[in-house]
Amino acid sequence: MKIVICGSINFVQEIKKISDELVKIGYEVEMPLTAQKILNGELSMEDYNKEKFDNDAHLRKIQDDVIRRYFNVIKECDGILVVNYDKNGISNYIGGNTFLEIGFAHILNKNFFY
Repeated sequence: MKIVICGSINFVQEIKKISDELVKIGYEVEMPLTAQKILNGELSMEDYNKEKFDNDAHLRKIQDDVIRRYFNVIKECDGILVVNYDKNGISNYIGGNTFLEIGFAHILNKNFFY
């Protein structure tokens, strides 16, 4: 079974921990490309956070085609797992990209796990 993890990049360490646990019990797991880049040392969390205030921040996301890429990943999975911890005083935070990914999964009739 292939599970796609969706959630804020601010939860990258939690996403990694959940991914490792799922792999240990036999699941195939996909996580956001930006999370992979942070975990692989290609992008620091500090640089990622700076991008939010940079007028050209969207360029990396366009270059990596992150939205279309994740749509295609979700299309090939069995279900998504939404990682929605508290963030910035918001309980069970779900950001814009995660909301979009939930919509993709819904339209594609995928299973949901929270």
